[in-house]
Amino acid sequence: MKLTRWTMIAVAAMATIPAAFAVSGTRHAEKDIVDTAVAAGSFKTLVAAVKAAGLVDALKGAGPFTVFAPTDAAFEKLEKHNHGIIASLLKPENKAKLTAILTYHAVSGKFLAADVLKLKNGTKVKTLNGASITVHNKHGVSVDKSKVIKTDIVCTNGVIHVIDTVLLPK
Repeated sequence: MKLTRWTMIAVAAMATIPAAFAVSGTRHAEKDIVDTAVAAGSFKTLVAAVKAAGLVDALKGAGPFTVFAPTDAAFEKLEKHNHGIIASLLKPENKAKLTAILTYHAVSGKFLAADVLKLKNGTKVKTLNGASITVHNKHGVSVDKSKVIKTDIVCTNGVIHVIDTVLLPK
């Protein structure tokens, strides 16, 4: 009887191993960048902006892309310092400016956190809008003045790194 109970405990413990790996991000990606952002629920403003800029199809494309994704809280912080900016950017007449901002958050290629940590501190990386962002990795990872708060959300067509501040092209 004791052996059976211990066997059942061991089987139950082993069944939890795949779940632990899924939480750590080692699970195989099932969704593209856009669908992953939608499913996360903390990127509602970013998703609305991607739709308004007409970038959904591009970010659902083959890639690979690395996206530095600002959370809804990051957009709220931007709005607090620039009242009305979000509503203004979402207007059709500001599509070019919105596109420039959003493409400033994306890089061609798939760069996991381990790849970013190998870069020399202060390395400039060209974004999809043609401008460069500066990556700092000395005391945690930051992009321009935005702190990376979560890394390596692997998608079928790239990777998302979550940031705490909306990046604005210079």
